[in-house]
Amino acid sequence: MRLYLINPSNPLVSIVRAKERRWNRYRVWKPLSLMVLAGLTGPEWEIRILDENLGVPDYAAMPRPDLVGITAFTSQANRAYELASYFRNLGVPVVIGGIHATMCLDEVTERVDSVVTGEAESVWPQVLEDARCHSLKSRYDGGLAEMKDVPPARHDLLGGGYAFGAIQTTRGCPLNCSFCSVTAFNGAKYRQRPIADVVREFQLIREKRVLVVDDNLVGTSAGHIARAKEMFVAMADAKLRKEWIAQATINFADDEELLTLAARAGCRGVYIGFESPSPEGLLEVGKKFNILKERDFRASVQRMQRHNILVVGSFIMGLDVDEAGIGKRIAEVASQYGVDNLNVLFLTPLPGTQLWDQMKSQGRIVLDTFPEDWKYYTLTFPVARYKHLSLDGIIKEMVSCNLAFYSMPRILRRVWGNLWRCRGPLITLVGNFSYRSHLRLNFKAYADLKRYWGNRGNCIKGDGD
Repeated sequence: MRLYLINPSNPLVSIVRAKERRWNRYRVWKPLSLMVLAGLTGPEWEIRILDENLGVPDYAAMPRPDLVGITAFTSQANRAYELASYFRNLGVPVVIGGIHATMCLDEVTERVDSVVTGEAESVWPQVLEDARCHSLKSRYDGGLAEMKDVPPARHDLLGGGYAFGAIQTTRGCPLNCSFCSVTAFNGAKYRQRPIADVVREFQLIREKRVLVVDDNLVGTSAGHIARAKEMFVAMADAKLRKEWIAQATINFADDEELLTLAARAGCRGVYIGFESPSPEGLLEVGKKFNILKERDFRASVQRMQRHNILVVGSFIMGLDVDEAGIGKRIAEVASQYGVDNLNVLFLTPLPGTQLWDQMKSQGRIVLDTFPEDWKYYTLTFPVARYKHLSLDGIIKEMVSCNLAFYSMPRILRRVWGNLWRCRGPLITLVGNFSYRSHLRLNFKAYADLKRYWGNRGNCIKGDGD
């Protein structure tokens, strides 16, 4: 039996077209969920993982599969449906899973043979058995997996083309921020894989650099932090010789011992969600740890950097509190914090989030011709009406933010500072130039988007527009 597991592309997401620009390979992540499912697939299946971010294969020239499995974020939904249609026309059954399939079940069910909702580990063997017996059900509900049952991913099935390997050590997030669908999909309970399983899987990864895909690596409670420390000790003792980056909340910087152990275990960078430069913005999105009184963000960033851990700061633009000038304000605040890279995203209502329910009820979602418009839900395009910023206005703010933070003098200053402190100057250089190299591509993408909006309705005009 032949199985194709496919990660669809999105032609609008320039950062993941790895072959088109040399910097892109540092921003392409392996489709870990497909690799995990491959680890649950028996030897009677011949498995092939196809990641369209590395290029779209010539499916017509490939052997006909017996089953196709597709995963998709919301922004990949259009391409996922194209693939499903292609293979179903060949008489090949198609099963789809992932966060979009879970949140938009009715839409997805119309376009595939079978849908897996939630986390697929508990039902995947049954899906395969039913497909083998030609008795595939229309729906399988995976729910939340037992972390001890998550197998090692099949890292051997995806070779070159990636700068980073990938691994997951926890799932779930209790923070439930209004813009994020992680809690809705993975639950509010913070679930941890057995530490021995994490260490063994790290040893299977061929790449020297690894992305830890956890939405919040160290968690939020004292118990979570204690477990993270135990894991870091085990990783260091195993002498993995890996360098890794992860996502965490700002409380990662609150524990000096935690930082010391993380660095010893190979942590070289962390992605921190600052979300907004104002307390009002933090309240709006419900970012608990960032609202704590007397938290000094610059001091927090410096504590992480003293352990040779680079910091990528993430912000959201388009909150109800954001007005004209927010772009330069974010750039200035990020520079004041001293982050090594800046990633700014448009406030985007994704299905399954509190923000989606709010904006939909208020009639503020402009790009709402679905499924066609899902391709714009990449977080890099404005898709809604923002309270104080027009379409032109919010795009101007994003452009001014990136031009300010990624100006050549500021890039050189950051690289020189890290070179002087022996703190990952090459990574800083690659990261900064990767972002800078896409600014021109973004200009064209924004111009195309404006034409597409046409007369669909515009945002409220903000000051200065």
